[in-house]
Formats: sequence, C-alpha cells, structure tokens
Amino acid sequence: MTIRKKLLVVAVAAACSANAMAADDASARIAELHETTLNLIQLLVEQKVLTQEAADGMLKKARVQAAEKVEQAKAAETEANLGVVRVTYVPEHVKRDIQEQVRREVVAQAKQERWGDVNAVPEWLDRLKWEGDFRLRYQEELLAESNAAFTDFGVFGQLVNNSTEDNASGKVRLRLGLNANVTAKVDVGVRITTGSTSNPVSTNQTLGTYGNKFSLVLDRAFIKLSPYDDLTLWGGRLPNPFFSTDLVWDDDLNFDGVAVSYALGSKEPLRELKPFVTAGAFPLQTIEQDGVVQAKDKWLFALQGGLEWQPNTRTRFKAGVAYYDYRNITGIVNPVVGQTPFDATEPKFRQKGNTLMDIDPDANTDPLWALASEYKIANLTLVADFADYFPRGVVGNPASLYELGGDAYQMKLTVGYPKLVEQDEWQAFIGYRYVETDAVLDAFTDSDFHLGGTNAKGFMIGGQYAIYKNTWVAARWMSADEITGLPLAIDVFQLDLNAKF
Repeated sequence: MTIRKKLLVVAVAAACSANAMAADDASARIAELHETTLNLIQLLVEQKVLTQEAADGMLKKARVQAAEKVEQAKAAETEANLGVVRVTYVPEHVKRDIQEQVRREVVAQAKQERWGDVNAVPEWLDRLKWEGDFRLRYQEELLAESNAAFTDFGVFGQLVNNSTEDNASGKVRLRLGLNANVTAKVDVGVRITTGSTSNPVSTNQTLGTYGNKFSLVLDRAFIKLSPYDDLTLWGGRLPNPFFSTDLVWDDDLNFDGVAVSYALGSKEPLRELKPFVTAGAFPLQTIEQDGVVQAKDKWLFALQGGLEWQPNTRTRFKAGVAYYDYRNITGIVNPVVGQTPFDATEPKFRQKGNTLMDIDPDANTDPLWALASEYKIANLTLVADFADYFPRGVVGNPASLYELGGDAYQMKLTVGYPKLVEQDEWQAFIGYRYVETDAVLDAFTDSDFHLGGTNAKGFMIGGQYAIYKNTWVAARWMSADEITGLPLAIDVFQLDLNAKF
C-alpha cells in the first residue's frame, strides 16, 4: 500500500472513530480528533495528495456544516420545550401538482443545458409538446310522450325537429394539440379535433355514417405571451380564459379575439391569496357593409375579477365575478318589404331557448328569426374545495341578465379526485340547474343538458372511475324539463370511455 493510500485510510478511520467516543471523555477526544484531523490534512497536502486550495475548502465546508447542525439542534430543543409537534399532510392531488411542476422545471433545465447525449434529437423538437385525448360515447336521448309536437319552432325559441321519439347513438371525439415554445416567454398553440365547422359547442362525430369519413377541423390557433410571471396575453382562437362553468360556456367552446390575464402568485402552489383579473374582446361575426347591408359587427366584451384563497394545503376557495357585454346581436326588423339591410342580424348559430322575433316583414316569405333581447350578463362563480380524507368540491354558478326570463343558477357537489390520473381514482357528482330563456346566450351554453340551450331546469348525477393510468370510464344522467312554454321534457344518458395522452 502506498503512503498516500495509507494516509487516506488513517484519515477516514479517524473521522469514523468519533461515533465511538464515551460520554465521560467526549470533549477531550473531540479536541484530540480535531488536532489529529488538521495534522492529517496538512500531511496530505505535503504529500501532494491534496492541494492547499482543496484542503482549505474542506475545512471551510466542515465549519459551515457544523454551525448549521448546532442551530438545528438548538431549534429542535426549543420546539421540544414548547411542546411543538410538526405533522405535515399534503393531499395527493397537491403532491402531484408540485411533482409535475418540479418535473417540468427539471426537464426544461435538462433540455436547455443539454444533459445526456446532445445529439439524441434536434434542438427544435425539445420545444414541442403534444397532448390529446380520445372519447368513445354511448348516448341515449329519452323524450316524454307528453311533449308538444313543435311545428313553428321560432315562436317559442325552439330548434326541435323531434320532440317525442327516443334516440340512441354512438359518438367519438378526438382532440390533438401541439404547443410550440418559441422562447421562454412566447408560446404558440394549435389543436385539431373531430366535429364540424358549423357547431362551436360540439366536437362529437356520430358513428354509423359509412358513406363518409370523419372530418377534422382546426379548433384552436393562438399565440400566448408571458412577459412577466403573473401576466399572460393571448391572441387568435384561444381556450376559454375565464373562471366559469358550463352554465355560461360549453366546455368545447373556444374564443376568437384577444385576452389578457393578471394572476398574482399563480405559479406558487402554496401561496395563500391569489387575486386575478381577466379581460377580453372577441368578435362574434364580422359583417361587410356595402351600402345595402346596414347590420353592424357583433362583439363580446368581457371582464372578470376574483380571488383564490388557500389557507392550507387541504382547503381552497375561489370566487370570480364577471360581466359579459354582447354588442349588436339583437335582431333589427327590415324597414321595407323586399329590402334586407338587417338580415345579417340573424344569428349564425343557436341551440334553443332564447326569445326570438321575425325580422322579415314580408308575410309571403318564411320567417327570419333573430334574437329579441339584449344580453348583458353578470355572472358569479364560487368553488369551495375541501381535501380531508379525499378531495371534495362544491360549485355554484349563478348568472343574471337584465331582461325578462333572465335568471339562472347551478349548484353542484363533487366528491373524489379533482382529476383522474392514476388507476383506481374516482369522482362522483350531483347537481341541479335552472336557466331561464334569456339568462345566457343559448348558442354558447352546455350542449348536453336538455340537448342544449336555455329554458330548462333539472338534475344531473354521475361519476368517473380510472381503470388504468390516464384512462377512465364515466357515466352521467341528466333529467331536464322546460320552464315556460310548451312541454319539452328530455332525459339524456351518457356512458364514456376516455383516454388522455
């Protein structure tokens, strides 16, 4: 054995022997060990096993660590004297969120610093992130025999071509999205889905059409800027930027236009108070005026403010107050028979429920139905999330419009996991919805309850269960009746198989 190896063995043995000291001569032995260690380090320097810089660094680090241990011991002794007991509980979904955030940061750092094989993939591939999901659905639509047979749909705000015969069908939905990270502060998002270009609130494709292939549409195309941690700006066709439920906005709806959001502390999972403000301007229909057409462009202007309060890791409250101001969407009657300057005030898409009026005065032509009301909607959304033995949530979402038949509210109780990720996670819910004819715009509200639209009230119940990681089955039953007008009772049952990737 060489002299250098012998010296290293002696140094290690001397360091380890400190654990075997007897209590009665501990101080003397510690002093002896201290001097011995210093002499050994100096001898290692003289034998050129260590450089003087390395030896100085070892001693400096040892002093810092010793001081930290002394402070920790004092703090522990103080807490013990005060009877302090530290018990930390973090719910599984919070742990998962924190782990996912840490994972993203580590992966981003790894990609930026090119850990591992720098030639494994091209650099530009590191800035692309794919995500998607697939849903297979069986749906039954059960219509009461006592329902009215609608012959003049517009008078009652209904778009119903079948009100008495039950139906069943299979449906699929595929969504595939791509996020391109241009820089640390700029992202571009694109998503394609099944569905059609004429229905903004559904991406379903009905099975049983062998004569046609499925169509794909461009569902989203937007740019997102994050000049500061708490500030986000969007432009293009973008996902819903508002804190809301499907009482006002269907889950499949996207927004054309621009939006800005400021959310203080949004990237800090354990921050107690997180205020937020979101505003947006969204063109609904651009109308080219040519001297004959006098209808104006249709717009939605929106503003929402709110606060999220998380007093601890097991409790979360979130409230948002929004004002949605629609411009130029009310129908205007053409002033002279044979002239059509205001035909474009007819909505391009609607479901059913809103109050309508005929804007064509020519009695010899078919009616031209347009919205009879103005829509300026005040919306309050509340969420309380309690995670004790398992996550539990309560959702309320009242809406109000300053017109006749303009009240709506929804209450929903959810028990289980907020998101199903791991196998055997589950969720169950029950809720009640009441939405009068002109409380919200029927074109954009939920397309499943009462088969879409407004002028409906009833219950909903359902649940989800994860059979594998990111794969779950879901079932829900919605039973709804009309609030005013002719009878129209519709029950809907949906059974889904979902996979997310």
